[in-house]
This record gives sequence, C-alpha cells and structure tokens, in this order.
Amino acid sequence: MAANKTIVLTGASSGIGAIAASELASAGWDVAVVGRNPERTRAVAARVGGTAFLADYDRLDDVRALAATLLSTYPTIDVLANNAGGLVGKRGLTADGHERTFQHNHLAPFLLTNLLLERLISSDARVINSASVANRFGKINLADLDSKRRPYLGGWRAYGTSKLETILFTKELAKRTPLTAYSFHPGSVRTAFGTDTAFGRFAMRLASATQITPEAGAVPLIQLAADPEIQAPSGTYFDGLKPNGATKPEANDPRLAAELWDATAGILGLPVASN
Repeated sequence: MAANKTIVLTGASSGIGAIAASELASAGWDVAVVGRNPERTRAVAARVGGTAFLADYDRLDDVRALAATLLSTYPTIDVLANNAGGLVGKRGLTADGHERTFQHNHLAPFLLTNLLLERLISSDARVINSASVANRFGKINLADLDSKRRPYLGGWRAYGTSKLETILFTKELAKRTPLTAYSFHPGSVRTAFGTDTAFGRFAMRLASATQITPEAGAVPLIQLAADPEIQAPSGTYFDGLKPNGATKPEANDPRLAAELWDATAGILGLPVASN
C-alpha cells in the first residue's frame, strides 16, 4: 500500500503499537493512535503527528463510542490493526460482566471491526489482528467462553484461548467478507508483558534467551499493514513474517470458526447471519 493512507491502530500507546505508529507515520500514513492511557496515547499521537483516540476495553461502550468517532472522522479507513489487548494475571470481570482477557483480546476487537465493517469494505481495507504463538495452549469451549469453569492459571490459559480465537476470527472475517485479513505472532518481545504473576515472570525468564526487541516485534505489524502485495491468502496466520505459523488443529476448523463468530455476535447483540 502506498503512503498517504489511513490506519486505525489500537494498542498504539506503547510497545510494538507505538513503534508501528511511528514508522507508518514517517512513511506518510495518517495514524489514528488508539490507546487506553490518556497521557501515553496523546504523547504518541503528538510525536508521530497522528490523532489520539481513547478507549478502555474493559467497557464495550468505549468501543462503541470509539467506532462512532472513527466513522465521523475518517471517510476512508485503509487498514484496521487490532493490536490492543494483553494478559490479565488475576481473574476478574469487566464492566460488561465478561472475563477480562476474553473481552480485551476477542470481544472488543470483534465488536470494533464489525462496527466499522461497512466503512472498511467500502475502503477495500485490510484488517491485521495481533495473535500469538500462545494459541497452541488455548482451548475453546463455546459453552464457557468466559472461562468460568476452568482453572485460570495466572491468565495464561485464557490468553492462549483468546489468541486462538483471534486466528479463527481472522479466518472467518476473510471468509464472510471481501476484506483482506491477516493475523500474526510478533515474536517473543522483550517487554514487561505477563510479568505481574509469578508464573509469568518464570516464563519470561525461560524465554529471555530468544526474546527480540520491540522494534523487531513491530516489523510484522508494519509490513502486513503497508506491503501492497502479501504473498499469502487472506485469513493467513503469520509467525513473524512466515506464513502458516504453527497453530492448534482447532485453528483450521471452519465449523468452529463459524460457530465462534455466531456465538460472539450473539454475546455482543450483533446480527447472527449464516455465511
């Protein structure tokens, strides 16, 4: 994609999102910098010459307000990068009554994408979703999407499940709409991610030898957003820049992808239609 395009980039106030915002802005992109923290989000937007938008994914009404503001601001959206989310170390509920990791990583980006869908389709847009190699220890139970009946394990099981959901959402988005959509694992990035629990700190110590810088982790996000010709079919999951990264077998189950889409739409009060 050429410069002078518009990207909506969530999770842009820190980490790989902030780096991607800077790189894309330097290449001439108009960047909608979406974040939860007001100071960091506004600082990144000011630094890159973008526009700050605030949304807390603990509240789905924030997502709805964000979508409405984006629609009123941008007649064209060329890329939506759903990069916000993370791991919540202690089980808790959002203002909407959902397990927080599930809402942050799946419900909120699903809702935002669907609320922007007509604008994205009319713009022939691309959707990029941040997933994770952690999808391989996820397990989706459509009867327990909020993980009420499963051990929480410091949030890691819920996190892996949410990233498996991200991959399935991306595949189903590519199937149900004319949009081009990709998901990706940025690599094991050297940040404070997941270190608010003892298990998380232990896991990060084990991974420290192979961790990469945030700058390196941002490369797949930047290239998947900006490269005019991605040599992989829509719906592909990338491990870094390598297409068809390792996933759980469920990630390639079209029936599960369709059922997850409809279950999620039902939770959010969105239309449930057969594909």
